[in-house]
Amino acid sequence: MQTSITIIGAGLGGLALARVLHVHGIDAVIYEAEPTPMSRTQGGQLDIHEADGQAAIEAAGLTAQFRALIHEGGEATRALGRDGAVLLDLPDDGDGGRPEVLRGELRQLLIDSLPADAIRWGAKVVAVRALGGGRHELSFADGTVVETGLLVGADGAWSKVRALVTDAAPSYYGTTYVETYLHDVRRRHPGIAELVGEGAMFALAPGRGISTHAEAGDIVHTYAQLHVPEEWADGIDWSAPSAAERVLAEYPGWSGELTRLIGESDTPLVPRRLYTLPVGLRWDRVPGVTLVGDAAHVSPPAGEGANIALFDGAELARHIVENPGDLDAALTAYESEMFVRAEQSAADADEMATMMLGGDAPNGLLDFFAGVGRA
Repeated sequence: MQTSITIIGAGLGGLALARVLHVHGIDAVIYEAEPTPMSRTQGGQLDIHEADGQAAIEAAGLTAQFRALIHEGGEATRALGRDGAVLLDLPDDGDGGRPEVLRGELRQLLIDSLPADAIRWGAKVVAVRALGGGRHELSFADGTVVETGLLVGADGAWSKVRALVTDAAPSYYGTTYVETYLHDVRRRHPGIAELVGEGAMFALAPGRGISTHAEAGDIVHTYAQLHVPEEWADGIDWSAPSAAERVLAEYPGWSGELTRLIGESDTPLVPRRLYTLPVGLRWDRVPGVTLVGDAAHVSPPAGEGANIALFDGAELARHIVENPGDLDAALTAYESEMFVRAEQSAADADEMATMMLGGDAPNGLLDFFAGVGRA
């Protein structure tokens, strides 16, 4: 009899796992705390890499549908000084190596690829308990209790499942992002549209940055990046106009065109503190449970998080398929590879974060582009 497979979290990693299993005729159920797929914003554009993200999409049998989502021109990259001067301008060369898609659209593609009953929405886990023999019991906020033979934590940085395998917890990385959006940019903000270009734009200095993506639908999605204490955001009323003034105070001497990305936001500013797990985190094999994506290895944003989550899900599914009747062998093989992959990815992300906002910014990032081509 097939082992019951329960996935906690309908993010990209959990969905990729369920989809690849489904392709091979193996059922899994995802439990997701959000009440609906679009009950909260799903983030901005992702560059999906050939070696991991695109490989996972291929394993899921969704390459053609994925290509229909690509934002043409989105691979363009521009770097500016804090005065708005253009330091680097790389057009989208059309090679397709790292095409840009919206996270929400990619997530919806994966959701739509699963049977309607594969995801249980509004199912918030409140407790997880080991029963022995590799089985686990999950209790949900509505009183439902479920037992499973394989439990996969795809529940993000603050995973409840993680405690079954390690006592490691995320710690503040020292950086807070503040998210803003501008809509109908070409008509309402033509100067900004010209400034940021067709793809990604980075304006960087030590401890401060303003980074954007020009998204489909004539939207500019911005992150103000700040090296600040963890409690910095606590003293700000983010629902008030004064929030923008508080953030702008962190950018003295910056170009007015750049700071308009913050000061003229069409949406309330949203602070997002960055948290990370220890680089190289590992745990001993625990029967019947494992982790994928940020639950296993959350690190600073550097273009890899979504890709490695997709790949984790696809690779875990592959090992389950290749080890019928031997779940422990599947999990051992998956984790041994994932630990190495995650450690390298986290180290690379930390290096990229230092390039972005370290003491030599923006020179480190400019040197990177000169030597490698694209982030």
